[in-house]
Parts: sequence; C-alpha cells; structure tokens
Amino acid sequence: MTTSASTTVKSAMRTLDIIEFVVSSRESVVAQDIADALAIPASSLSYLLSTLVERDYLSREGRQYVPGPGLARLASPTRAPSFFAMAKILIRSLRFELNETCSLMVLDGWEVVAKITEPSEQALRYAIDVGQRNPLHSMASGKAILAALPEAALTQYFAETTRSQFTTSTLTEESEIRADIARIRQRGYAIARDEYQLGLVGLACSIGRPELSAVAVAVPTARFDAELERRASKKLMHLAEQLGR
Repeated sequence: MTTSASTTVKSAMRTLDIIEFVVSSRESVVAQDIADALAIPASSLSYLLSTLVERDYLSREGRQYVPGPGLARLASPTRAPSFFAMAKILIRSLRFELNETCSLMVLDGWEVVAKITEPSEQALRYAIDVGQRNPLHSMASGKAILAALPEAALTQYFAETTRSQFTTSTLTEESEIRADIARIRQRGYAIARDEYQLGLVGLACSIGRPELSAVAVAVPTARFDAELERRASKKLMHLAEQLGR
C-alpha cells in the first residue's frame, strides 16, 4: 500500500471514530475532548470536523459539537451506544497511535476474558482472540483488576485460587502478589514482564464500572523501552478514566 493510500485509509478511520465518539458521548464535546480521546492532531481534526459539520453529520453550537441531523440518513432500527461501543472506539484509536495490540479485558470469576481486541499491524505482535480467558495473576490486565479489588475480595481470591507458574518471572505467592499490588496502586497502572509469555510485556489500567475490567497494551520485549512505557501508561490511565466516567 502506498503512503497516499495509507493516509486516505487513516483519514477515513479517524472520520468514523469522530462520529462514533460524538454519538456515544452523553453530552456535547469540544474539539479538545475529541483530540484527547482519539489522539488526532489539531490540524487534521479541524479539517475533519469542518467536513462533518458541512455534511450535517455533526452540528456545532459555539465550541460544542453534537450529533447532526445528517446521521438520520444512516439510522438503523436499534440504538447502539454503550460502554462497549465507546470502549471499542477508544481502544481502536489507542492501537492506531501506539501500533501495539490493545484490549479490553473483563473480570469473570477469577479470570480475565478478552471482550475487545485490536491487534497491532506489525509483523511481531501479540495475538489475543475475543473470548480468550487468562488467569489474573500472570496478566497485566489481571494484576490491574486485582489491585482494584477490596480487601475482602482479595482474601477470597487467594483462598480460592491455585496460581500456575508460566515462566520463571511469574509471581505465584500471595506475599509477592500483594507487594506487586501495592506498587500498582502507587504507580497507577500494572505491568507484567515475561510473566505469562516470554518476550512479552503488558501494561494495564483498571476500570471500575459498569463491571470490573481493564484496558491493556501488549508489547513484544524487543520494542519495549522506558519511553514507550511512559507514553502507553499515560494514555491507558487517561482512557481508563474516560471509560470510568
């Protein structure tokens, strides 16, 4: 694919993301809200918003943007916007920005289940399928969820689970995991280095509602460094805050 074609596809995806974001928002939004959520440069966003307003897919009221009357042309009998609809928009945008596999993982029993996954386009990447289940203790998403549990639930978790050793880096003892939980709570995000699979680093932040879940990024060790950790963790925390609202 040529650079021109790639740019066209990216612009089309961003246009759809903007529409879905504004429609899924409960209130009107300003351009900065859209830029922050979807990581679209101001110059590109201004052009896309003007086009959407011109075509009536969005309406502008002062600095505020709301769904426009043109959307009625695309209306279906069912009404979609939900937590998962918004999560998919934001996770897809995060994947575009980082080009690493991004997921939404939901707590189910004492496991995490992949509900949304956006795979990296790079040749070396971590693949996770929707519906895939993994134990809490070895995944960044699971660690983030454990750190969000109240003490009574944590005590129950340690009493009811047997924690497998996947690699030499996997934390299995209650004391080790509790120490890690303390670090996660202080830092604001979870990190798992080679704990579920060698050569893989995961970062994740928990979301408290509508059900306990986590947004996560999976990065091959070969591409992971301090700068990527800084960028990805900052964006994950912002995304988790948005979805938590």
